[in-house]
Amino acid sequence: MSVAGMVLFPGAGSASTHSALVAIAEHLAPLPVVRADFPYRKAGKKFPDKAPVLVASVVAETQQLADELGCATSDIVIGGRSMGGRMCSMAIAEGLNVAGLVCIGYPLHPPKKPDQLRTAHLPQVRVPSLFVSGTRDEFATPDELRAACALMGVQPTLAFIDGGRHELKGADGEVATMIANWMDGLS
Repeated sequence: MSVAGMVLFPGAGSASTHSALVAIAEHLAPLPVVRADFPYRKAGKKFPDKAPVLVASVVAETQQLADELGCATSDIVIGGRSMGGRMCSMAIAEGLNVAGLVCIGYPLHPPKKPDQLRTAHLPQVRVPSLFVSGTRDEFATPDELRAACALMGVQPTLAFIDGGRHELKGADGEVATMIANWMDGLS
């Protein structure tokens, strides 16, 4: 399989200009990488739309890149930071056919609410996946993330940034390198 391009989405509180997304795009060059904003961000709103709107945006942005590159969506890797990665995983669970999924700081549950797991859709995610997380992420401990990923249809690759919190501050280059190395294995 050859990956033709990638679509990346930001977390709920940031935009496509987030330094982590920029670093990933730069690291993967010359691979075409689209850093996409969700509709609420494009409209200048601070609070995210409901999940169905966000998931539809993932599907539309992925199809748009596939059309521009003259390939199928199955040649595209999608992913993002926090909520962006989660919405990509939900789009895949709902049937979006892609080459792979990258989740950076997956928000498995709200901070300090480990009983509110966001895992119901994970068994339907059946594509190669990479989850990059900090060992001190308040949205998912390493053990919580391992347990959640065990539910997935295809076992993902897990990579941890030692001491990293949810925002993975200062680790953009390390994260981008992890993603580039993982993507090399897809081609």
